[in-house]
Amino acid sequence: MNILELLAALQAQQDEATTRAAELREQIEHLTTALAETEARLTDLATTRKIIAEVAPAGADPDPPGTKTTYQAIVNTFNQHPDTPFRARELHELLGMPTDETSVNITRNRLGRLTRQGFLTQPGRGRYQKRT
Repeated sequence: MNILELLAALQAQQDEATTRAAELREQIEHLTTALAETEARLTDLATTRKIIAEVAPAGADPDPPGTKTTYQAIVNTFNQHPDTPFRARELHELLGMPTDETSVNITRNRLGRLTRQGFLTQPGRGRYQKRT
């Protein structure tokens, strides 16, 4: 191998290493951003938990009476129909609950909470389905 071939081979290796270094820097930047977002979320959750603990009287149930049974009925419905997406109003009709706008809006809030907790997904706007 002559000097020109050796220099060309070294240049090719240097170009590959430069490209790989750039890819790794990009991955580090992405992971750093993801870590910062996750740490911020953890801080928000800890703060929320602390606020709720301070606001709620000791031994008090933070949910109004009947809420747990309502949540359980909703969860049971999704467990019985894991592949079926529902709208809040459809759940009310299926469960025999009142279909007035206020009641349905409360259920929408509950469905949003179950979605944020990871139990449900939203396959479409206003539709909720059990996460599989």
